[in-house]
Amino acid sequence: MEFTQESWAGFKGDLWKKEINVRDFIQNNYTPYEGDDSFLKPSSEKTRKVWDKLTEMFKVERERGVYDTETKLPQSISTYGPGYIDQENEVIVGLQTDAPLKRAIFPRGGVRMVENSLKAYGYQLDPLTKEIFTKYRKTHNEGVFSAYTQDILKARHDAIITGLPDAYGRGRIIGDYRRVALYGTAILIEDKKDFQKRLESNEMTEETIRRREEITEQIKALKEFEGMCASYGFDVTRPAKDAREAVQFVYLAYLAAVKDQDGAAMSIGRTATFLDIYIEKDIKEGKLTEEEAQELVDQMIIKLRIVRFLRTPEYNDLFGGDPTWTTESVGGMGEDGRTLVTKTSFRILNTLYNLGAAPEPNLTVLWSEALPEGFKKFCAKVSVDTDSIQYENDDVMRPVYGDDYAIACCVSAMKVGKQMQFFGARCNLAKLLLLALNGGRDEKSGAQIAPEGKAFTGVLDYGEVMEAFAKYRAWMCRLYVNTLNVIHYMHDKYAYEKIQMALHDTEVERFLACGVAGLSVIADSLSAIKYAKVTPVYNEDGIICDFQTEGDFPKYGNDDDRVDSIAVEVLKGFSEELKKTPAYRGAEHTLSVLTITSNVVYGKKTGATPDGRKAGEPFAPGANPMHNRDTSGALASLNSVAKIPYACCRDGISNTFSIVPSALGETLETRVENLAEMMDGYFSQGAHHLNVNVLDREKLQKAMDHPELYPNITIRVSGYAVNFHKLSRAHQLEVLKRTYHGSM
Repeated sequence: MEFTQESWAGFKGDLWKKEINVRDFIQNNYTPYEGDDSFLKPSSEKTRKVWDKLTEMFKVERERGVYDTETKLPQSISTYGPGYIDQENEVIVGLQTDAPLKRAIFPRGGVRMVENSLKAYGYQLDPLTKEIFTKYRKTHNEGVFSAYTQDILKARHDAIITGLPDAYGRGRIIGDYRRVALYGTAILIEDKKDFQKRLESNEMTEETIRRREEITEQIKALKEFEGMCASYGFDVTRPAKDAREAVQFVYLAYLAAVKDQDGAAMSIGRTATFLDIYIEKDIKEGKLTEEEAQELVDQMIIKLRIVRFLRTPEYNDLFGGDPTWTTESVGGMGEDGRTLVTKTSFRILNTLYNLGAAPEPNLTVLWSEALPEGFKKFCAKVSVDTDSIQYENDDVMRPVYGDDYAIACCVSAMKVGKQMQFFGARCNLAKLLLLALNGGRDEKSGAQIAPEGKAFTGVLDYGEVMEAFAKYRAWMCRLYVNTLNVIHYMHDKYAYEKIQMALHDTEVERFLACGVAGLSVIADSLSAIKYAKVTPVYNEDGIICDFQTEGDFPKYGNDDDRVDSIAVEVLKGFSEELKKTPAYRGAEHTLSVLTITSNVVYGKKTGATPDGRKAGEPFAPGANPMHNRDTSGALASLNSVAKIPYACCRDGISNTFSIVPSALGETLETRVENLAEMMDGYFSQGAHHLNVNVLDREKLQKAMDHPELYPNITIRVSGYAVNFHKLSRAHQLEVLKRTYHGSM
């Protein structure tokens, strides 16, 4: 198959014209940029007018919780006609619904979730809609619970696994939205039909039948998408003919995805270098100025900032701050040694100045020692000024995924358009340890959650504890994978991501993305058992309710191999155990050390632990050391986390780092240089991820007490950013308890 299009005039390369291959197009046409930020421009008058109008609407949203929401019409690609913020001044158009900030409903996932979400904000689900999705249309949630076993139900209720996507969209599927701009839908549909035809010679096995049905759904979605775009006046059947259309088409493709799904993580992918090709071509040809280029980027980012989903209070407890994880990955290096940093990489980060700090899109810099110094310093400056971006180690991910991967959700990498993830929530490691110590009984309720075993008495012996923990870990991992298998089978059946998968290769690789919480709690607890004297305290029912610890013990986060090695071994063991249970559709098991903000909920659900943590206290987020136990300085804390090998945690290792400005230096220039050097040192050890907050605890305290005075304060939490005022009081207090390093 070979494609020809007039819109491709002036573009180099041949392979991308013969097959769907966005990477080849990028490699043949992009211009690396190794300069500084001096070329950047402020926002245009049009952009300011659009943003000012939204800013007033945000105030209403803060007061109400939601600005407005649908109560009757289930969301789809074509549910609504065109919507605008300020049509006269919008250069990039398209809204999720028919009005800005109005939230949609997705009853295909689960009608109860929709109903409870609406009730939380004073709305009521239309009775007819409820009847349809109760009596006549089976939902994903209903399918899941019809297949769950009693063991799964008990573990779910016990909160040893939490945040399972069994009622909402699973997310973590990055459609290659660039394909629409480069090829147009006519070529994409032709490619899908060609694959469909090849399947006609296959035996009609279950897998072949499913593939044929899925391809049919993908083609239907692309046709529906064409109609959506036509309502805004755009013909996406053909490739984009200039920079404005390229930006617009990429955004419209993403818009279709968020109209079709309410996924927990709806990343946009890696678009900066791709879009830069069109922008720089138009600038060179005199069709676009730098001011107009920034305007296109600013207005695309505005649209990404206002993506909204309707969530239950329970969901918001786990994933605090109303996140969508619209992750855009910028930077990184090419396999040929050229940087993938372009001027548009700068333009995207510049939106944090033009529009102010913000949590969305979740801007993620793919860091490499080889990145141009001008870009490194600009990133560090943006971090110091806004606390709005995160960093991931391109040098450890690129050998695994190549140079056209992106981050889905917070820290999880995949090849764009070629891989996807079955997202799978978190397992509570601290609670698992307590289950092992209590012979499978829940430390709070006393219920027999796991297989019955011998409960521990007297002083705890490290070897015996580890033996029991290994036994219950095996039980947990099998149950965890089986739970995810049920969820993703039913999601494919009742809530298939047809438009996102239409923008993937039909032969797609899958990951089963598992996760753990409470790493520092279990590492310090096992360290206490090994190096101190730990004696359980029992309640009247013979359940361990507390611990007496005599003597000191090494604590994770101080660059002490005695305890850091325990953390690594716990993760290696869990990762290996997961792989023993087959995953749905042959998915590859991966593991993350990531809590989002569920570390607070997990803490509430977990009793006292041997490390001295009291019942109900929050965990540290992700792979972070426990609050204020990393007492040996910033570098020691970073060194401990850096020891966790990416090979056993390919779903990602989240480290949320806070340092007071003065610790980095007295001047902005010094802080920027020191932060960039610190990240070089951290990532050179093979560390995977870093959230950077440069701020004082006192500032957050003021923002908590007077949110009206600090509406735009943005902080990194665990893998993503939030507006501080959108966090619950419990989440805010947990953030304030974290370590704020006062020295290197």
